[in-house]
Amino acid sequence: MSTSEIFLIAMLIIFTGPYLIWRLGRTEYFAPLVVVQIITGVLLGPGVLGAVYPDYYKFVFNAPVIQSLNSIAQWAVMLFVWIAGIELDLREAWTHRRESGITAGLALGVPLAFGSVAGIGMAMSAGWMGEHAATWQFVLGIGMSCAVTALPILILLMEKLDILRQPIGQRILRYASLDDIAIWSVLALILLDWERVGKQVAFLALFAAASAAFRWLMVRIPAHDRWYAGIIWLAACGLGADWCGLHYMVGAFIAGAVMDSHWFDQAEMDSLRHKLLMVVMPVYFLSTGLRTNFQGGGAAVFVASAVLLVASVGGKLIGTHIAGRILQWKPGEGSLIGWLLQTKALIMIVFANVLLDKAIITNASFTALLLMAVASTMLTVPIVSPKLVRMKEIVFRNK
Repeated sequence: MSTSEIFLIAMLIIFTGPYLIWRLGRTEYFAPLVVVQIITGVLLGPGVLGAVYPDYYKFVFNAPVIQSLNSIAQWAVMLFVWIAGIELDLREAWTHRRESGITAGLALGVPLAFGSVAGIGMAMSAGWMGEHAATWQFVLGIGMSCAVTALPILILLMEKLDILRQPIGQRILRYASLDDIAIWSVLALILLDWERVGKQVAFLALFAAASAAFRWLMVRIPAHDRWYAGIIWLAACGLGADWCGLHYMVGAFIAGAVMDSHWFDQAEMDSLRHKLLMVVMPVYFLSTGLRTNFQGGGAAVFVASAVLLVASVGGKLIGTHIAGRILQWKPGEGSLIGWLLQTKALIMIVFANVLLDKAIITNASFTALLLMAVASTMLTVPIVSPKLVRMKEIVFRNK
């Protein structure tokens, strides 16, 4: 068969399998379609399909097909991260800066500390730390992976729970937005390359100047041209960031972060996000699954993922509980917010992919982090749904 035919077989599997599992299995309550797509990507990877049916795996996911899938996945996730940057709105966070700063800081800081302790333990054992990693980079990367909240997935889940536009939803978006900035800032710190620091400083200086010019242009061109200008800007920033060693994902995020969401119609933005999730992001999830490796770490991968899950979930809940005590929230409010901030799938996967690309973590570490991200995200809706029923006065109360 030709490469194009095998590529289309792969695409057929990518889109058919997760949809049938999600629809026929009625998994929406505990595993939205995006989570099913991630899990299916893992099952189609070398750790499961490749181990059970190695000949079939090598036939479908041969080198040319994987190269094509990776190219689609790269652009898809750049677009998705770019949209996440655009949707950051820090004005409300500044208006409620004391509450937002305390909550976001503790919701990020406590699981970061817990995850870093787990990272120290992993660094002391062979097989977890990448060959190009300094110990501090590895530990900080593992810690931040435990602290991540995936803002795009959080938005999707809150839409399904019908609380996105409610006061509690808007509060949680403020906390997650601040954490999002911290996540990408830490990633940029981890990726600092002292051998190429001159290039990185030059890129950041050029980016600052270009951003001012770009913002001046965007408010002066017709609204229907802003999408085209924004995509050109995305490609340029991704190229510049990758050229200087910061990775194209950092470029994609900062490209969106300097843009204002009110430049675009919100309904069009929501539609684009949903269509990306439907049309091209499943390819990214499959591409991610192809990088999982259970053989490398054996049973230790599952042990590590369980430890990371405890650090992640426990850290978030402890952090929001402390914030609730400081800010005098009502009983149960900290737990509700802590569980909603558990959603890690996608942004944490992007974060871990970058660490793997830069050889800061190994495939075994990546697999453990991926399992942790999927598990924490799947826990969110089943635990939050009954809490929302019992705590209606908190859901509709402004803070």
